[in-house]
Amino acid sequence: MNKLLLLLSCLALPALAATAADPTRAPINLDIGAPTVVVVKHALAQRTSRLVRFYESGEIGLGQDGFIYLRDSSKMTLGKRQIAEKLIDVENQERKALIQALADSNGRRNDEAEVWQLQRARWQKQWKSGWWLRDAAGTWSRKP
Repeated sequence: MNKLLLLLSCLALPALAATAADPTRAPINLDIGAPTVVVVKHALAQRTSRLVRFYESGEIGLGQDGFIYLRDSSKMTLGKRQIAEKLIDVENQERKALIQALADSNGRRNDEAEVWQLQRARWQKQWKSGWWLRDAAGTWSRKP
C-alpha cells in the first residue's frame, strides 16, 4: 500500500508543477482582507505617523528592497536616534510579516518573492516627493 501511495504521489508531481506554473492563476491581491493581513497593515499604519517626521527630515529612507533604513543621524540626539532605530526595527519586522501574511492569504506561500516585488513597487509609489530612496548599490537620492 505504501509503495502505491508513493507511486501515485510521484506521478502527481508533474501535474502539480504544471498547476503552479499556470498563468491562469489569480494574480496576487495586495488588498486582500484576511484577518492576518488587516492586523499587520493596521500596525504599520499606526506607526506611519511616528515615522513621517523622520522621512521628512531625511533622517530615514526607503531602501530598494522595501525596508526602511537610517540615512542621516548626524543631527540626531542619542535619544532621537534610539527612537528611530527602534521604529525602523519594528517596521521592518512587520513588513516581513505583511509579505508572509499576503502570500499565505493568497494561497501563494511559495511566491513570497513575487509578493515582495509587488509590495515594494506599491511602497515606492506611495513615497512622497523629497523623501529619500536607496538603490541596490546603497546610494541615496531624493524622490522627484
